[in-house]
Amino acid sequence: MAAVKKTIREINERIRKGEAVVVTAEEMIGIVADNGAEDAARHVDVVTTGTFSPMCSSGAFLNLGHAKPRIRASKVWLNNVPACGGIAAVDLYLGATEPTEDDPLNKVHPGEFRYGGGHVIEDLVAGRKVHVYLESYGTACYPNKVVEKDVVLADLPQAILCNPRNCYQNYNCGINLSDRTIYTYMGILRPNGGNVTFSSAGQLSPLLNDPYYRTIGLGTRIFLGGAEGYVTWYGTQHNPAVPRGENGVVRGGGGTLFVMGDLKKMSPRWLMGVSIVGYGCSLAVGIGIPIPIIDEHMARFTAVRDDDIFAPVVDYSYDYPMGTGNIVQEVSYGELRRGTVQINGRKVPAVPLSSYSRAREIAETLKTWIANGMFTLGEPQMPLPGSELFGG
Repeated sequence: MAAVKKTIREINERIRKGEAVVVTAEEMIGIVADNGAEDAARHVDVVTTGTFSPMCSSGAFLNLGHAKPRIRASKVWLNNVPACGGIAAVDLYLGATEPTEDDPLNKVHPGEFRYGGGHVIEDLVAGRKVHVYLESYGTACYPNKVVEKDVVLADLPQAILCNPRNCYQNYNCGINLSDRTIYTYMGILRPNGGNVTFSSAGQLSPLLNDPYYRTIGLGTRIFLGGAEGYVTWYGTQHNPAVPRGENGVVRGGGGTLFVMGDLKKMSPRWLMGVSIVGYGCSLAVGIGIPIPIIDEHMARFTAVRDDDIFAPVVDYSYDYPMGTGNIVQEVSYGELRRGTVQINGRKVPAVPLSSYSRAREIAETLKTWIANGMFTLGEPQMPLPGSELFGG
């Protein structure tokens, strides 16, 4: 029997006709185990993935619309959160991790960071009023020096979620080997290795199901924040050259994605402001990526199990902040999701920062959209760096 070869165009035609077979990454594990990768590739067209987690390198480009008289906003605050106004007139970029102007930060340690850019984004997509304050030095064409008003998302001419680094392919697990509690972006880490934290959907996570980026690239259509979005470039800190297992899966932080979408179509269920005690603010983002099964290799990759995905445990009391590159050991996501891991011969509780149940919901939602012909696949116009590492 000839090897399985399908194109994204052929799969899209099957989606339009209502003939496509779509399963989630969880379901694909059993299908490949029962039938083999070649048979699975012959019968399955698309595998859906999902992840929901704090993703700090996120934010939004907003156009506030012109005031009368006009203003060239050089300084901008939204609900007292500073935004970058040094773009043009009333364009601005709001970063998810920016705290309010008057936040005490860590002056009273550990700081609570109750509100920041991620919370403003959540308020906007939830339809809540946001107070805007603009300042300018004044020019002949933009004479106004101060504008203050309340806006809702529907008032804004444009609002674009624009996230330079989302959807990390794999990541560290955090541990604290010092004798004091520490507060990090990986959460609160108890002294003397009292807990381990992790942030990945493992076998449901998008880039772990396409480890060599064979089907994900510039132009890939995705689930982003509850709406349609796109991969628009490879993300910052994208590093496909990290060590990989025999199954091709990276054993640490590898690929990342630059993603964008229309904020006006998104939902506060999938964009949520996050406060990380002692560290700062962030935004939890829901992302799902459909993986076209173009051959048996992709069938095999999308059947990856948590027990076969490994992450490094890193000491955040010294090795991470000092950049030593040392790891304590590796653990599988199977162990992590079961709730305890063995570290230096001792059982340690494992705590997720990401939501597996939400990741599953995203994969199921994307499956429904595709099966109902509401969502077709975007053909990548440029491969991501690292796709050349696939040896076939």
